[in-house]
Amino acid sequence: MDRNYHVFSDGRIERNDDTIRIVTDEGEKKYVPVENAEAVFLHGQIDFNTRFVSFLDDHGTAAHVFGWNDYYAGSVMPTKGQTSGQTVVGQVRAYENAEERRRLAGAFVAGSIHNMRTNVTYYNGKDRDLETELSELDAAAADIDDSDDISELMGVEATARKAYYRSFRKILPDEFSFTRREFNPPPNEVNSLISFGNSLVYANCVSAIRATALDPSISYLHEPGERRYSLSLDIADLFKPLLADRVMFRVLNRRQLTPDDFEQDLGACLLDEHGRKVYTKEFEKTLERTVDHPDLNRKVSYQHLLRLEAYKLKKDLLAGESYEPFKRWW
Repeated sequence: MDRNYHVFSDGRIERNDDTIRIVTDEGEKKYVPVENAEAVFLHGQIDFNTRFVSFLDDHGTAAHVFGWNDYYAGSVMPTKGQTSGQTVVGQVRAYENAEERRRLAGAFVAGSIHNMRTNVTYYNGKDRDLETELSELDAAAADIDDSDDISELMGVEATARKAYYRSFRKILPDEFSFTRREFNPPPNEVNSLISFGNSLVYANCVSAIRATALDPSISYLHEPGERRYSLSLDIADLFKPLLADRVMFRVLNRRQLTPDDFEQDLGACLLDEHGRKVYTKEFEKTLERTVDHPDLNRKVSYQHLLRLEAYKLKKDLLAGESYEPFKRWW
């Protein structure tokens, strides 16, 4: 299967014959087998030119760029398979139809709450009392059908997420305190990991969406806006619990990351290079995991689930197959 490659070094990235070469500031040379690359994630201070971009385009490989504070900054996407006027028209029609938009937005919220609940349920059975949080998540899910518009659905999702985040205090080790979600910039280790993990999920959703010719700027739960792929936000909400959060729980509870793997920089708490490498390694291992798919009757990777989600939405918009959000079944 295609893989993601993460570059943490400072230097330049360039085409070298039929592959990609990274030349670090220290002169070290590393190579990326682009023929096996789904996307290249650039975390360091990296220079690149149009020859590199054209080479990625020829291979259908995306480049996702992350800024100083570990946040997703933008993407260079391949042009192949990106454009479909019919698909865009279908997306816009559903967005402009209040009933259709509310139906799709409600599906995203329902799937998001379900997947948050699976995490809480898992840890509730491991010597932790999370019954209160489970009850609050159930109450939020029950409010979905009574929500008349998008703003109310966003409120339901926010209420559920607050209850979900409260469970982190009991799930995570004592040395990693967490009172509330804060970002821009993240003030502590847990908020830093949430932000970094969510950015990785978001970028992977960008790749998955563009492979289906859906327009990533036309969304249903999150309001479309400038300078962001809001459909990626819709789909990412479904997969943050499965990917970003479970990876964070794992690396902290197993002591793969410690407070020493974070640094303070201009008022922000950020992973250092070693911490980013540890987290992204576990994140990529999770993407490569497979699960038996009940409808396809075969194993699919977690990463492929992202693309399947985009295709399900496209079938709803163009073929009338009612969209059912991803809900973890295992």
